[in-house]
Amino acid sequence: MRYAYPCALTPEEGGGYAVSFPDVPEALTCGEDRDEALAMAEDALAVALGAYVRCREDIPVPEPVLPGQETVAVPLIVAAKLALYTAMREQGMTKVGLARVMGLSEGAVRKLVNPNHRSHIRQVEKALRKVGRRLVVEDGVV
Repeated sequence: MRYAYPCALTPEEGGGYAVSFPDVPEALTCGEDRDEALAMAEDALAVALGAYVRCREDIPVPEPVLPGQETVAVPLIVAAKLALYTAMREQGMTKVGLARVMGLSEGAVRKLVNPNHRSHIRQVEKALRKVGRRLVVEDGVV
């Protein structure tokens, strides 16, 4: 799954832009100009999707981008962790189960799926392989 979501940039009366995500309504932010608003949107999106993980909810699937919308992607490490979390949910695999397969503690696996915890991408990639997935990166126009 691609972890890039369409968002609406709405000019505010006093200047600046408000940003909202139709697929992730919890992600709201603003900025003084378009560039700042989009930079803030990346952070807001990552935090909101992290809350889905903490609350053990499914990660929303992004809808197609509509005319007038921008696309915001989460940072690579966050996307990798969301992919791991999603794969584990789809397979009914627990953190304890993944820890057993990887030879790690449950606490270490908990950190691997926590988007707010700093992890090495190699460890997350290793975990993804253990659940039958791999990380694929694609670039896009900004």
